This record gives sequence, C-alpha cells and structure tokens, in this order.
Amino acid sequence: MSENNCLCGCCAAKTPQYQVPTDDELTLAELPIGSSGRVVKIKPELRGRKKFADVGLVAGSELKVEAYAPFGGLMRVRVMESSMALHCADAENIVMKRSAEE
Repeated sequence: MSENNCLCGCCAAKTPQYQVPTDDELTLAELPIGSSGRVVKIKPELRGRKKFADVGLVAGSELKVEAYAPFGGLMRVRVMESSMALHCADAENIVMKRSAEE
C-alpha cells in the first residue's frame, strides 16, 4: 500500500485542505440569522458525517439559519421540515452557497 493510501489516517495531515474557491461560497457558521443557502460540500473533517446525512444535511440540501446560542457554542438550522442544533465548530466544515433571493 502506498504512503498516500494508508488506512490508519496518518497521512491525513499531508492531504491539502479544501479551500472555498469563490466569494459567493462561505461556511455555514458564517451565515447570519435568517439567511438560507444550499450545501455545496461537506468537508471530510466534519465529525459525525453520517449522523448529519441521516437528517438530510448532505450536498445539495437547502438550509436556513434560525438562531445562534447566546455564548456562541451552538446554532440552530432548519433542514427540510425539521430544526436541528449543531456546534459552530461543525458548521465551519459545511461549505454553503448563499441563496439568490437574499
């Protein structure tokens, strides 16, 4: 097995990090309250990716930011017809494209 294809994860630090390529894309943590957008990419650094996929938070889904916790630890977003809370640190790993109607 080559060095870049190891299964233990030791090469993860050597892989380039995803960079947001354009000005109209931002992370979910950067969206203000009341804004909505479409998920462009979920970075591999996001912990619990399957948990978020189970509730519909996948590339292509539409999200709306409903609220931020008073001390900045959590945020509440609307995914499809349900509302969920997630850590702002996790939201930094979700790349969004702002909706055109805003």
